[in-house]
Amino acid sequence: MQQIIVDVNISPDEWIKLYQGSATDVHTTARDGRSVRFPARILSRFYLRDGVQGSFRILFDDQGKFVSVERL
Repeated sequence: MQQIIVDVNISPDEWIKLYQGSATDVHTTARDGRSVRFPARILSRFYLRDGVQGSFRILFDDQGKFVSVERL
């Protein structure tokens, strides 16, 4: 199993765009410097009134398929 750690700061306004479908993916840089893109929906359970903010560990299998996400 592989993992990436990302720091995310999505404002409520940005989240609305993701939720409404005008944008579907989050583009960010992992802590190890890799540019990553993943579906915003994997962060939906972490949405609060001030958006989605924090550090997250995203686990994926050897084929690159999403397995889980956790807040650090």
